[in-house]
Amino acid sequence: MYQKLLLAIDPEDDGEGKCAIEAAVELLAEDGELHLASAYHPGGGGFFPHVTGEAPEQKEAEVRKTLDLLVRKYLPLDRDASLHVVAGNAGEKLVGLAGQLGTDLLILVSRGGSGRWPLRRATVEYVAVNAPCRVLVLPALEKADAQADTGEPPPQEPPSREP
Repeated sequence: MYQKLLLAIDPEDDGEGKCAIEAAVELLAEDGELHLASAYHPGGGGFFPHVTGEAPEQKEAEVRKTLDLLVRKYLPLDRDASLHVVAGNAGEKLVGLAGQLGTDLLILVSRGGSGRWPLRRATVEYVAVNAPCRVLVLPALEKADAQADTGEPPPQEPPSREP
């Protein structure tokens, strides 16, 4: 169990939020702290492209409100979460926030190299290499659903060559 858990979340993806929050609750100690974070580039686009540079204060408030709704919707009533909305390079900001909070585990959801969010893979890789704590990368909901729909098992590791 982890005492301080930071969950990087896309507030625009309700299904991703639900799965990520459920995973976090399973891994969080009974008296642990849960922190939800969303990052955006103040010039628009970036890790969470739903945030634009037109009115950053307004967009930050909208993202915070959406994170709050996710928490109220999916977090058990006996749990609490702190919300963080940060502006700038998502990878750097998430790594910095993890260090500032003294996080034990940082959870991300990866969408891989999808065309919709091409910077996502780079952000996940940056966080995995530079985080001051353990990092857990959850698979994208679409990937898990697609495997369930096709009946295909998840990819297996090649057999070991050791005697």
